[in-house]
Amino acid sequence: MSASAPHRPFCAIDFGTSNSAIALSSPGGGAALIPVEGAECTMPTAVFYGVEGLAPHEPPQRLFGRQALAAYVEGHEGRLMRSMKSVLGSPLAEQSTDVGEGRSVRYLDVVSGYLQHLKSLAERRAGAPLERAVLGRPVFFVDGDPARDAQAQHTLEQAARSVGLRELSFQYEPIAAALDHEQGIDREQLVLVADIGGGTSDFSLVRVGPERRRRADRKDDILANHGVHTAGTDFDRQVELAAILPVCGYRGLGPARADGPPREVPSRVYFDLATWHLINTVYSAPRVAELRRMRDFYGDPRQHQRLMRVVDERLGHGLLGLAEAAKIAVAQGGDTVIDLSRLEAGLRAGFDEAAALKALDAELQRIEDAADETLALAGVNAGAVDAVYFTGGSTGFRPLTERIAARVPAAQALHGDRNASVAQGLGVHAQRVFA
Repeated sequence: MSASAPHRPFCAIDFGTSNSAIALSSPGGGAALIPVEGAECTMPTAVFYGVEGLAPHEPPQRLFGRQALAAYVEGHEGRLMRSMKSVLGSPLAEQSTDVGEGRSVRYLDVVSGYLQHLKSLAERRAGAPLERAVLGRPVFFVDGDPARDAQAQHTLEQAARSVGLRELSFQYEPIAAALDHEQGIDREQLVLVADIGGGTSDFSLVRVGPERRRRADRKDDILANHGVHTAGTDFDRQVELAAILPVCGYRGLGPARADGPPREVPSRVYFDLATWHLINTVYSAPRVAELRRMRDFYGDPRQHQRLMRVVDERLGHGLLGLAEAAKIAVAQGGDTVIDLSRLEAGLRAGFDEAAALKALDAELQRIEDAADETLALAGVNAGAVDAVYFTGGSTGFRPLTERIAARVPAAQALHGDRNASVAQGLGVHAQRVFA
């Protein structure tokens, strides 16, 4: 670019399952995160479609990030959408979902609307339109299905192009985290990057160092990538199933029977209540009528009463929020008590680290195995790894990071910014792509 050529801004977007961020280029070079909510450089990946008080012809009012979560918690009429990234690569992306008062939106439009919001914030700061972007992506959107994985990236690309981002490049999120880590080291390292967020757990084995960061093409420095579609939202789901939904009848028993032991209560409704994008399916009129008719399936009638309160008052998303809060409380090193008084006056459930480890053992094992598989794909012995670099919101769960670090015992355990390392690394990559 000549000295007199105008600066064409570009950006890098970390569209995460739980949190998102955007880095913006500057005329002087480089790309840095910008504030997206007040002084915060990261924002919950959440959209609230408000329908309260609207005339029939008026579209839903959208709120984003923390404002979206606040509107939901305050009880405004509408629909909270979270974990939108998890629908990429699934048939749901092209389907519509009810947001209240007879209004519906396509899941793909929810994604594009959120990207448009981030882009608009960056354009306001840049004072110019944005058409060039690097987007992060997990190693696998969908496990074991290359066709659906490719479709997921294509769908995200569709959403980005629909809001005016015409020049697009993708980069693996753990590679971006490695690029962010590389900015601060003074010697070559072999690094296992563990990027564990809300929707996926991704690993990359990467060679980094001061000499290597000068290269435009880093393909040869990436020894292996691997990942699984298991992470923070799966943890929340298992916590809810283990600590909250049993009081509503999950794994509860039916009435005593003369011809054998009591049968277990049907469990499908509980799995749906513990999965963000399926919760609203429980509130359909036929489903509610079916659940109401199941009262005699319960040996403890209080369990059915609590379940119907969840359904009638549409408390599903709130319960999953309580599960997430309990997970965070345990991750910070303490026991917690979950207040379930919305279901029944005085009702509470205890939750501690031992219960969390029992509930999450299968998920944690799957993530550990993915770390091992990454080393195996690279043909590298665990003892050769210099550092394991943790990023992503779920790396705040100490038992998980300890189990991963134990797989590479000689490596130094390093923690990046859980919510911003990927976005910062994507900014580094965007500078190399576009500048």
